[in-house]
Amino acid sequence: MATDTAPAGWLEDYEHEGNSRKDIGILFVHGFTGSPASMRPWAHFLQEHGYTVRVPRLPGHGRKWEDLNAVTWESWPAKVEDELAALQVDCKKVFICGLSMGGATTLNVASKHRVDGIILANPMIHIPGLLIKFAPLIAKVQPGRASVGDDIKKPGVTEWGYDVLPTKGVLQLNKLLKATRAALKNIKAPLLLFHSTDDHVLPVTNTEIIMAEIGSSEKRRVELSNSYHVSPLDYDAPEIFAQSLAFIESHS
Repeated sequence: MATDTAPAGWLEDYEHEGNSRKDIGILFVHGFTGSPASMRPWAHFLQEHGYTVRVPRLPGHGRKWEDLNAVTWESWPAKVEDELAALQVDCKKVFICGLSMGGATTLNVASKHRVDGIILANPMIHIPGLLIKFAPLIAKVQPGRASVGDDIKKPGVTEWGYDVLPTKGVLQLNKLLKATRAALKNIKAPLLLFHSTDDHVLPVTNTEIIMAEIGSSEKRRVELSNSYHVSPLDYDAPEIFAQSLAFIESHS
């Protein structure tokens, strides 16, 4: 996994105006240490069905891993809020799709702004265990640790993210998760959530917390049996794409 081998332009902000459904906007939010590349195939699928799409690069991502040690968590939802506002200028409805930490960022934004639907793939909402309690100390003595990226069952596939886990960035990630969990009850948008039963990055408690505590009256969880954590790039991607399309059509 490395950012320097990504296809040209795939680590940058991406946007494409739709045609037959250009008045429906879809925003795609990548995960922690990941990149917009992890969301491009998903975006391209819906783009091909006529929708307007945007895939932003979150601050601190898509360059060098040290950058994630120099950003604050508020910059991630702020970037998504800017993209959401831009889409809402020309689109009558906007949906947000989030992967992993991008799911938490999506939920954070949806707790404060009107969105017409949320689609999450293996979303993150908490960091369990004792290690996170020692994270401030670890961050002082060790700027980076082994990466948790590229958890993909399909051989030869990468999300073109960082190969190091920035420890100060993890502290900011934990702050995002705590703030977002506290606001879950404020979210009212319909939710479609995909959960990989074989995820080596996040325990199922993340999905369970979101399903139990979100304020949405319409919420549905879909189990994925043939993918690891980065499911939009894995074997179950066609199912994610097809069900996302049906969800968006049903709420448009």
